[in-house]
Amino acid sequence: MSMPVALTIAGSDSSAGAGIQADLKTFAALGVYGASVITALTAQNTKGVSGIHDVPADFVAAQLNAVFGDLDVKAVKVGMVSRRDIVETIVAGLDRWKPKHVVVDPVMVATSGDRLLSPDAVDALRKMLFRRAAIVTPNLPEAAALLEAKIAVSEAEIEAQGKRLLAFGCPAVLIKGGHGEGAESVDFLVTKESTIRLAAPRVATKNTHGTGCTLSSAIAAGLAKGESLEAAVRAAKIYVSAAIAAADKLGVGHGHGPVNHFHKFD
Repeated sequence: MSMPVALTIAGSDSSAGAGIQADLKTFAALGVYGASVITALTAQNTKGVSGIHDVPADFVAAQLNAVFGDLDVKAVKVGMVSRRDIVETIVAGLDRWKPKHVVVDPVMVATSGDRLLSPDAVDALRKMLFRRAAIVTPNLPEAAALLEAKIAVSEAEIEAQGKRLLAFGCPAVLIKGGHGEGAESVDFLVTKESTIRLAAPRVATKNTHGTGCTLSSAIAAGLAKGESLEAAVRAAKIYVSAAIAAADKLGVGHGHGPVNHFHKFD
């Protein structure tokens, strides 16, 4: 029996805490073979993003066709897509190759606060990519930006924003509560039928670089292994919470350090 394959379509993080590098580490830690399509190169470290170099859309297409033309991809995670033409290229690739599971993480702003997406790319993300996703995983600021609304502060507001995001055509939305307040970090898995509250103790650490990338790729890994969406989300939440809790052991960089993807091997 072969190892399941998951594909990440995202930007490269030169300091390897987020983006493609975080996704591949997550896939490896969770027993899934990771392939990658790089949409952008970033000059980045734990203190911020100093440059973005977009990969031409035709080369993104070439990478997609190379991977899908050979590997049996069970699940796809889509992360940073900074330009509209790249979104359109990814959508065309998904329509051509029809992977069973697509997880979309609308990476709009880095942990450091640097904006990563142009306004027309945000519009394409909402109108074109969300309809092809099994689940979309915005954090609280991203959910607000996608809806052009204020950041939700109450659980009722978070659930309401999740329901509004479903209108873009995705069957499930996971709104991540890491940017919230309180003793718990609470995520909300919202579908038309239900809202599931997923809580974990909030960890007092500044080392949270790459948490969103890691969570979405952990969900993709679970789906690639044949787990149900809810089971994949629950397992991903547990994995990321443990990676954050073990982050201070790494001591990487002088800003927002990365989470510890291989914590279970320590």
